[in-house]
Amino acid sequence: MELIMISGGILVVPVLAFITSFLFWPGTLLKAYNWYWRRRLGLEVHYSHSGSYRFCYSSRGTPGGATPSLLLLHGFSATKDMWLPVVKYLPRNQHVVCVDMPGHEGTSRTGAEDYCIQGQVARIHQFVKSIGLDKRPFHLVGTSMGGNVAGVYAAHHPADLCSATLICPAGLVYPTDSEFISRLRELEKTEMKDSIPLIPTTHQELEDMLKLCCYTPLNLPQQVLRGLLANRMPNNGFYKEVFMEIVGEKSRHSLQENLHLITSPVQVIWGKEDQVVDVSGAAVLKTSLPSCQVEVLDDCGHSVALERPRKAANLIMDFLSAQEVNGENAKKLS
Repeated sequence: MELIMISGGILVVPVLAFITSFLFWPGTLLKAYNWYWRRRLGLEVHYSHSGSYRFCYSSRGTPGGATPSLLLLHGFSATKDMWLPVVKYLPRNQHVVCVDMPGHEGTSRTGAEDYCIQGQVARIHQFVKSIGLDKRPFHLVGTSMGGNVAGVYAAHHPADLCSATLICPAGLVYPTDSEFISRLRELEKTEMKDSIPLIPTTHQELEDMLKLCCYTPLNLPQQVLRGLLANRMPNNGFYKEVFMEIVGEKSRHSLQENLHLITSPVQVIWGKEDQVVDVSGAAVLKTSLPSCQVEVLDDCGHSVALERPRKAANLIMDFLSAQEVNGENAKKLS
C-alpha cells in the first residue's frame, strides 16, 4: 500500500506541475514543448562565437552526406524553432542547421547596424564560417525576412552556395499591395501610426496577426495564445527596432536590388493567399531569374512552414535532387 501511495505521489507531482505551468506560466510551458519537440526530432542546440558575438542554433546530422547541408533562416520575430514542423518531414540523415537570426532568441542582440538586411547577411556569413559550413557548398533556405537575407546572401557569397530556396521573401517591389501593406498605410494616416500588425500587444492583436499570417485558422486554445504573447511581449521593443530597419530605405528593396547578382539555382515557394507579402512577388522573381523554379501553394498563406510543412520539405528535397541530377548531366556533357 505504501509503494502504491509513493508511486501515486510521484505521478501526481509532474501532473500538478504541468497544470500549474499551463495555468500560470504558459510561456514557459511552450518553451518546454519546443525543447521536447527538438529532442524528438534529434535536434541539438549549440552556440558558436565570432569574436564576442554569439550565435545560437540547432542542428541534426553531419555535413558531407549525399545531399548538401541545409541552413534555414527564419522570419521576422520568429526563432529557429519555427522550422520544427518542416524538419519533421526532412530525411533523418539530412544535415540541417536552424539559426536564430541576429538579435533573436539566443543570438547576440547588439544594435541597428546588425538588423538591416545587409547587416544580417554579414552576421550570417560570420556564422557560416564559425561552424565551418563554408567548407563545401550548402543549400540556403529563408522565409519572409529570412528569404530577403537568403537572396542577398546568394548575391554576395555565391561560392558558399549550391542553391537557395526563397519562401515568401520580403525585399521586392511587389506589383500588388498585400493586406499587411494596406493596413500599414491606413495606420500611418491615424494616431495609431506606431502600431505594427506584426508586433501584437494584446490577445486580440495576436489573434489578428495569426489571421494575417495564416490562411487556415489555427484555433489555438486561449492558454496557448497567452503563452505566445507572454514570450513575445518582452521583445517588442527589439522587434520594433528590427522592423524599422528592414522597412527603411537601406533594406526595403534589398532583394530586388541584388537580383541581378544571383547566379545560384533558385527555388521560390509562395502561399497563394499570402497577406503579408503579396504572391505577385513570385512573378517578379521569375522575370529577373528566368531559370528559377516557382511553386505557388493553393490554400496557403504567409506561414508556409506552419501551414504546409510536409509540402515545403518535399519541395526542397525534390529541388536538391533535381540539382544533383543536373550537375551529373553537366559533368557527363563536359
